[in-house]
Parts: sequence; C-alpha cells; structure tokens
Amino acid sequence: MAERKAFLLRIDPDLYDALSRWAADDLRSLNGQIEYLLREVTVQRGRAARRGREEGGSPPKGKTR
Repeated sequence: MAERKAFLLRIDPDLYDALSRWAADDLRSLNGQIEYLLREVTVQRGRAARRGREEGGSPPKGKTR
C-alpha cells in the first residue's frame, strides 16, 4: 500500500458527530469514512480518477469485494 499523508483537520463538533455515526453505520473508521467521501466527491467533480480495487480503492457502494 502507498504511504499515507498525515495532517491535522479542524472540524465542527456537530459535523464530527454526524460523520462518526455515518462511519459506524458503514462499518468504517472515521478516518476511512472521510477518505472515502473525499475520494467519491473528487471523482464526481472530475478532479481524480477512481482507484481500482486492487490498488486499495473502495468498491462501488452496495458492492462487496
């Protein structure tokens, strides 16, 4: 797996709580949920290519590996 970049993220407490609940619902860590959502929106907006599953990308929603 490629090395990950670490950085500090300041976030509104209400947004943090909402993302934490969403992550739990999706059986992800909060960090994994934030990364998943950021990847999805960058693909939707044409800012990044979708990563393949063999490269560590997430499968499309509703699909399993």
